[in-house]
Amino acid sequence: MLRKLLSAVEGELAFAVSLRRRLHTKPELGGVETATARLIAAALPVRARPLAGTTNLVATVGGDGPGVLVRAELDGIEVTENTEVPYASANGRMHACGHDVHCAALVALTRAAHRLSGELPGPLIAVFQASEERAPSGAGTVLADAGLAHAVRAAVGVHVHPGIPWGALGADAGTVNAATYGFEILVEGKAGHGAYPHTTDDPVLALAQVVVALHTVTGRRVDPVHPAVLSVCALQAGTGENVIPSTARALGTLRTMHTDDHARLREIVATTVERTAAAHGCVGTVRTTRDEPALVNDPPLTRAVRVIAEQAGVPLARPWRSCGGDDFARYGTRWPSLMAFVGLDGAPGFEPVPLHSPLFLPPEDAVGQVARAQALAYLAASGL
Repeated sequence: MLRKLLSAVEGELAFAVSLRRRLHTKPELGGVETATARLIAAALPVRARPLAGTTNLVATVGGDGPGVLVRAELDGIEVTENTEVPYASANGRMHACGHDVHCAALVALTRAAHRLSGELPGPLIAVFQASEERAPSGAGTVLADAGLAHAVRAAVGVHVHPGIPWGALGADAGTVNAATYGFEILVEGKAGHGAYPHTTDDPVLALAQVVVALHTVTGRRVDPVHPAVLSVCALQAGTGENVIPSTARALGTLRTMHTDDHARLREIVATTVERTAAAHGCVGTVRTTRDEPALVNDPPLTRAVRVIAEQAGVPLARPWRSCGGDDFARYGTRWPSLMAFVGLDGAPGFEPVPLHSPLFLPPEDAVGQVARAQALAYLAASGL
């Protein structure tokens, strides 16, 4: 079955690469991936079932009984692309996290599995999930679907990553991605003229001090051997050079690998914002924008994937962890799950840039690498 499925995937790659280009040209943001979903649905060999009121798609091929859910992500992000390929996006949005590659690869795997549907070890449930990058999480919608509740025996996903060598597969048991806490800070003060700051309570200055204070949190409030990171990534305040506004806002993310750290640091963030703002005569509050658990790979499933990867001649990467986050972590709260990673470091023509960079562009050969990894994960989970 391993040989047959990989051979069938190979026969679908030319089509999948063409599909990837079309997906890459017109990315859509989470929750509104209507054109993306239509394009994928048209490329599938079976009718895809939309989840009520969303752009999520579910397509099942092969067999009866509980199957293996294989997930890919539909959405892009708000990044202006700066690559020079003919199929680059020009709409201020970008597939800067490889989701176009993941979707095209899963289409290839689904088409290949459909050709072998009478021989498959169990159903392949292809889920093209909406809104991985934005709240509300598309994973939550998938988990709420009654039709999937008892149809799934395990869930797997594959993600490209520039921190892993090209050609290698990262598959490690335990926590591989951090718990993710997204937050919005609002600082409220008293507006006035920039020439008379003493008559105001300046929320811009207060927010600036809040940002500096927050960036000391993980370095001084967390055990140094516990991975944790906090980044404030967006600031908004004011309308003119001489007008002190009444409010200032910021958006940030907190990532932790240990459950105890996550709960405690969330409290510290709120306290830091409130007290630093108060020291400047302002009121500071924090609102949660998203909250995802850590992504934990199931040990038996991980072992099975590593064994089948070796059988297929796919080299395994050295043990690897990341403070990246993914709402795929929610699948692991219900089913045995695994997220594997396909390396991009050293790939032909790949610019060595991080995820979410305007220059991020996996090579077209990455579609095949991801499709083969998805196939290995599906077969491994089918044998549990």
